[in-house]
Parts: sequence; C-alpha cells; structure tokens
Amino acid sequence: MADVNRGNRPLSPHLQIYRPQITSVTSIFTRITGNALIVTAVLIVWWLLAASTSEAYFNVANAVITSWFGKLVMVLSLWAVWYHFLAGLRHLYWDSGRGFDIPTATKLGWGVIIGSLVLTLLTFIVI
Repeated sequence: MADVNRGNRPLSPHLQIYRPQITSVTSIFTRITGNALIVTAVLIVWWLLAASTSEAYFNVANAVITSWFGKLVMVLSLWAVWYHFLAGLRHLYWDSGRGFDIPTATKLGWGVIIGSLVLTLLTFIVI
C-alpha cells in the first residue's frame, strides 16, 4: 500500500541541520588527496618526459615546477601523500573490525590530520 505521509517526511540529513563529523570530513579529504596525487603524478611525468626530450622543453617544465606555484603544489602534494598514507592505515585498522566506536573514530580522524601535518613538516625540514 502507498505511504500517504510520504510528502510530509523531512529530507534526512538536511544540509541546514547536518553537522559533518570528523570521519566524514577525513573521508572527503582522502578522496580529494587521492585525485590530487594523480594530477601531481602527471605533472612529475611531464617534467621527466621534458627532461628526456630537449633542453628547451625541459627548461619550460622546470620553470613551472620550480616557480612559486610549482613549489606550492609540491609541498601540498607532500602533505597529500602523508595524509593519504595515514588514512589508509586507519582504514586497515578499521578492516580488522576495530575502532568503530565514536571516541576512537574521532581520535583516529584527528590523528590522521595532525599526523599528516607533523610528518609533512618533518619531511620538509629534513629535505
């Protein structure tokens, strides 16, 4: 039988009342960083191909990579690598069936965010 109250039910979760949790935010960032790393890989392959093609073409690619924008992209890519790595470790932990309670999931989410920032800073300092 048809549900007569179907039109009166609220949409769930509605954007005006929905508050993003740390797990949803980190999940979205994991997808974004994964796609951004693909773009970075294409940029690096372009740079390597330019190096094997000619000196003039390499100078163009190298100018892009070593510009302020290229350096910003590389630093953000470094953060994306660490973030994606730590998020992957979190998912491996979840695959074992642990860490699904809200306090643990929240700590793991903040651990991924803070850990990726700290590891990026340490890598940037060492390199």
